[in-house]
Amino acid sequence: MAPVDQQAVASEWRARGFSCDLWVDPPGQVWEDYRHATDELVMPVVGRLELEFDGRCLRPVVGEEILIPAGVRHTVRNIGGTTAQWLYGYKRMQTG
Repeated sequence: MAPVDQQAVASEWRARGFSCDLWVDPPGQVWEDYRHATDELVMPVVGRLELEFDGRCLRPVVGEEILIPAGVRHTVRNIGGTTAQWLYGYKRMQTG
């Protein structure tokens, strides 16, 4: 599997109106029941994640983009037994 080109992803996400940052979690980390006021993109870069939202449980592969709609309660888990790295971005709020 080819590594994720983080700069290319960041550029593409910015063109679509999203931010792009890298998050690093230790093995077993769980972020439970979060909601955001805007759409969020998540993409694993290293390790294995499990995302739970809208009654679904997803395990995206490295480089797979997942959209979490605004206002949806969601949980992200590092299930790989190693440090996980993932890109996340939030849709810029429209003004005016």
